[in-house]
Amino acid sequence: MKKPFSKKSKPELPDKNEISNKEETSLTDSDYQRRKLFKKGINLMADEKLEEASLAFEQALRFDPNHVETLLKLGYARFHLDDHAEALRVYDRILDIDVTNAEAWNLKALVHYEQKNYSKALNSVEKAIESDPTYGMAWYNKACFLSLLSQIPESIDALKRSIEIDVKNARKAVKDKDFTNVRVEEGFRRIIEVVVLESIRQGYHTIGSIVWTTFLNKADTEESLRKLLEKGLIVKNEKREGLHKIPMYDLAPEIASKVGTEKKSLLGIKRKKLPGAVQNLKELSQAIQQVKASIEEEDVDKTLEIFDSFINTDKCGQQMIEQFFEEHREIRLWKIRLKDHGLDYIKDNKTKMLTMFDNIEVSVTKQLRNEIA
Repeated sequence: MKKPFSKKSKPELPDKNEISNKEETSLTDSDYQRRKLFKKGINLMADEKLEEASLAFEQALRFDPNHVETLLKLGYARFHLDDHAEALRVYDRILDIDVTNAEAWNLKALVHYEQKNYSKALNSVEKAIESDPTYGMAWYNKACFLSLLSQIPESIDALKRSIEIDVKNARKAVKDKDFTNVRVEEGFRRIIEVVVLESIRQGYHTIGSIVWTTFLNKADTEESLRKLLEKGLIVKNEKREGLHKIPMYDLAPEIASKVGTEKKSLLGIKRKKLPGAVQNLKELSQAIQQVKASIEEEDVDKTLEIFDSFINTDKCGQQMIEQFFEEHREIRLWKIRLKDHGLDYIKDNKTKMLTMFDNIEVSVTKQLRNEIA
């Protein structure tokens, strides 16, 4: 399970003036203790100390019982401790505060899923989609639940919608056991073809490398390659190695010119020289500083502009997807809500936004130090 936040490095001891300032802050800022306990809970979650994290979140809620982000994290911790009843209670509490909270509905669906109550899971995830039709993971979960309920055409339709929102869901689906009921369907076979085609685009040209990177079995890979050849989407060549000829697959020239190609290393990471990696991290760090400043200033237009740099794959988007996938999804959602609600939304969610970017910044700074070292 991916950790929601990276662990903060241990800070240096402050001087006396800093201690004095902190004491003054704790006396004048009524929200200081809540924020302090919330960050403590996040750090404990990063260490997978979920019981201790739950306690920190519960203590934070004494200062603001209706703080939704704290409640979400408390529910998350209880869920991963297999305390399903408490997790559901927390998510219901969030929905009492905001019945349109898509994340709470989706997380509630996952609790029902773990309890193998797929009908209830489906009902909850549909509420998540009603609240946010662009929530790709909710569409993906809906597809899983429909498959488990043997509602095959509906499952395929939901999965296609999730892939339209985020193409990475295609690769996830091909190895997801929840789709056992739909694997023989033609619609699912086409999704496998999309995964194979994307693998070739990324620079994997042999059957072995495609199997390795997609987790497909060899038979499914060969069948998809045959279909793609018939459709004229790829071309086949041969490469001689000793006495053997190895089949090689490439995008058809007209397809390659439209979608581009991308070279990757064995583990699927873009090949970069060290200076390039450092430069990318510096650009991401700079964008984080800029967006924190714009959020603090409650500058809606500037924040929307910088959000785009975290989403756009020509800027920092690809790095966000590879390293901060959940956060990337959150920023996409914030951008939509910010466009709809403007200044009120940034005021209501300022603390939540700043906390997330603080945690990303900690991780980026640590990576930057390692690269330079």
